Amino acid sequence: MSTLPPRAGRRCHNAINPLHSTVYFSPDLGKELGELGIDDSNAAYFAARGAALGAVGPGTVTAAFYNFNHDLVARHLPAVWSVASPQAVLDARLRAADSTLRRLLGEEIIASPELAEAAGLALHAAEACTRHARPLYAAHADLPVPEQPHLAYWHAGTLLREHRGDGHVAALLAAGLDPVEALVSHTATGKGMNPRWVRATRGWRRSDWEEASDRLRGRGLLDGEGEGELTEAGIALRADLEDATDRMDQAPYEHLGEEGVARLTELARGFLFTAASAGAFPADLMGKG
Repeated sequence: MSTLPPRAGRRCHNAINPLHSTVYFSPDLGKELGELGIDDSNAAYFAARGAALGAVGPGTVTAAFYNFNHDLVARHLPAVWSVASPQAVLDARLRAADSTLRRLLGEEIIASPELAEAAGLALHAAEACTRHARPLYAAHADLPVPEQPHLAYWHAGTLLREHRGDGHVAALLAAGLDPVEALVSHTATGKGMNPRWVRATRGWRRSDWEEASDRLRGRGLLDGEGEGELTEAGIALRADLEDATDRMDQAPYEHLGEEGVARLTELARGFLFTAASAGAFPADLMGKG
């Protein structure tokens, strides 16, 4: 039983995660990895997010990332590690995080006591994250914490995001949703990313999407033609998935406590507003609602 207000941890995560995730779509990351010889956007993403796992092959990344087509992953891994080592990629990623955050937040916020406070709170929350059955979190937890507060905040955001993400994958598996079904049902909530963009970046064909939609219709979770809409059962399933994810992601926010969670959420929302005003989140990555 949680001692926090309902969904407090989820709200805190939702305030921190966009500023963390935007680095993966930042031109700064493309520039840094391009200088290493990684100029394909898919290869760059797999390398940047997977580098903490080491020079792994496609199977490990397909398993950990969950919703990517294995054929797409295998097109780039392990070949990308012959271009740049995981450590070189991690160093490039941190440089990209530095330049991206400086551009989106500005030097005044970067040097502010509020950002240092947020970094401390987020790192304190991450102390309660657990490694077991959480490969992406566990790999990132082995990395050193950067000294500069804005990079420490981004690192803590990585830990909290991957901890929640690993738990969400477990919830998807328990709910019997395969990778494409998970994507279809999420975009049908109106809160996911654009379906066309999702298919292109995850390596799925339209026929894969349509077949997954038919399977969801067969389970009574999706209704209607085309992209379809969630049925009452589908809406309930997606709500249950988020609740299950909340339960598995409860520890860091319980550790931080109600006052700490509220303060971190407040600070993170302020940074998020500044970054959004600077155009951090491209419209084509956003969903329908």
